[in-house]
Amino acid sequence: MELKTVQTQHVPVRYLEGGSGPDLVFLHGAGGVTAEDPFLGALAAKHHVYAPLIPGYGDSEECGEIRDMLDFTQHTWDVVEALGLKDPILVGHSMGGMIAAEMAAAQPNDVTRLALICPAGLWNDDHPAADMFSLMPYEMPQYLFHDAAAGAAILTAGRNVEDPNFLQTYLVTNARQLGMAGRILFPIPERGISQRMYRIKAKTVVVWGDSDRMIPPFYAHGFKKGIKGAELVSIPEAGHMVIVEKTAQVVEAIGRLG
Repeated sequence: MELKTVQTQHVPVRYLEGGSGPDLVFLHGAGGVTAEDPFLGALAAKHHVYAPLIPGYGDSEECGEIRDMLDFTQHTWDVVEALGLKDPILVGHSMGGMIAAEMAAAQPNDVTRLALICPAGLWNDDHPAADMFSLMPYEMPQYLFHDAAAGAAILTAGRNVEDPNFLQTYLVTNARQLGMAGRILFPIPERGISQRMYRIKAKTVVVWGDSDRMIPPFYAHGFKKGIKGAELVSIPEAGHMVIVEKTAQVVEAIGRLG
C-alpha cells in the first residue's frame, strides 16, 4: 500500500492505495490504519483499495471544520469525489462503519455495495458499548480481541504497556486521534443513524465478531433489521478486531457483495 495525498475542500487528506480490481473504499476505525495492515493487504488481493485517513490520524492534518456527523459524512464523500471514484464498494470498520452507513443513507443512489464491520452508531442502554475513551492500553485487548493475550501481543508488538515512555507516546497519539473521533463517538456513539437506515438501498453485508466486547453483537441485529435486505455474517471466536483475527472470513463476506 502506498501513502498518498489528495486535496479536499477543507484539508489535504492522506490515503493508502494499492491492489487491483474493483474499486473499494475502506474507512478505518478509531484506532486508525497503517500501510502494513494485513486486512488492507488481503482486500488489495482482489480490489483496488483506497483507505483515507480521517484528518488528525497518522501524519495527516487536523481539520476544525469537521465537527459533527454531517461534516464527517460530507467530508468523506468529498474524498471519494476527489479520488475520482464512482460507486466504489464501501467498507467501514467500527467508527468507519458508522461513517459508511451515514454515507449510504445520505446518498443512497451512489452506493450499491456496502459492508459494515462491527459498526458503531446504534445505542441501547441495556447493551452499552465500551467507553473506549476511559480505557488504558492494558485494558484494550480484552475489549478488542477474542484472544486477549494474542491481541495484546499484536497491539504492543512486544513493548511493555506499563513503561512510562510507551504510555507517553500512546497517550499523546491517542489524544490527537481520539480528539477527532470523539466528535462522533463521545460520550456515546449514536448520532441518529437508526432514523436514517431505511434510506440505504445498497446490497449490504453486516459482519460481526461473536466475542465483540467493544460494541456488543446485539447491535448487529439492529443494523440487519434497519437496512432492507441486509445479510448478517456472525463470525465465531472473533472480537471487535475481527478484521485481524478472522481476516479471510471477513474478506469472504465482503466478496458476497459481488
